[in-house]
Amino acid sequence: MSTVALITGAASGIGASVARRLAARGVRCVVADLDEAGAERIAKEVGGVALAADVSTPEASERAVALAEEQYGRLDLVHLNAGISSGVDLAAFDLAQYRKVMGVNVDAVVFGVNAAVPLLRRSGGGAIVVTASLAGLVGFDGDPIYTLTKHAVVGLVRALAQPLAAQKIRISAVCPGFTDTPLVAGMKQVFVDAGFPLLTADDVAAAVESGFYSVEPGSLLVVQPGRQPVPYRYAGVPGPVGGERPPTAS
Repeated sequence: MSTVALITGAASGIGASVARRLAARGVRCVVADLDEAGAERIAKEVGGVALAADVSTPEASERAVALAEEQYGRLDLVHLNAGISSGVDLAAFDLAQYRKVMGVNVDAVVFGVNAAVPLLRRSGGGAIVVTASLAGLVGFDGDPIYTLTKHAVVGLVRALAQPLAAQKIRISAVCPGFTDTPLVAGMKQVFVDAGFPLLTADDVAAAVESGFYSVEPGSLLVVQPGRQPVPYRYAGVPGPVGGERPPTAS
C-alpha cells in the first residue's frame, strides 16, 4: 500500500521540492496551492493530483484531505508549507494585508491540522511537518508580523505534540534560515552581494523528510547553510519556588 502525502504551498519552492523527494520514494502526492497552473505542473511531474486552493479558508483544507481519500483512500504525511511574508508596516498599518498574512501563515496551519487528523487517525497514524522559520525562534525585526506568525506556528506545534502522539500522529516543524525561494526572490541579490549563503529549497525539503520519519514529536528542526538540521532546545522557564508542577489538563 502506497504512502500518501498532502503538501500545501507546493507549486514552487520548498513544497515543490518536498513533492519531488517524496514521489521519488514512491509516495503518492496531493499538491495544493493557490497557483493553479503551478500546482498542476508539479502534480503532473510527480504523478500526483492537484488542487487549486486558498488554504486560508477551512474549506480548502477539507477539500484537500477529501481529495487524498477519494484518490488514494488514505493519508499518511502532511506538509503544511504555504506561507507569505507580511509586507505590513506597523507605522502605516494595513488591516487587510495583516489579515491576509495571518490567514495564510497561521489559520492555514490550524485548518490543515484540524482537517487532516481524522484521516491520519483512520489511516493508522502518520506525521505532520509545518514549515516555520528561524523567525519563529528569534525576534526578526525585518518583518515583525511574519515573525509573529511563525512564533504562533511553533507554539502550536509544541502544544499539540503530546496530544497528537497519543493518536499515533507526530507533529514537528522545520525552522529554516533564509532560503532561495520565491519568498526572498526580491532580496536575493542583496544576499549575493553580501556573500551571505542561502539555503536551497531541497536543503529544507530534506529536513522536512527527516521530520516525517525520524524526529521526536514537537521537534523544531533548525536548518542553516552547511549544517545538518538540529533540534532547537529551549532553556525552560522557572517554576514556583516550591517546585510544584501544574495539574495535567483533563
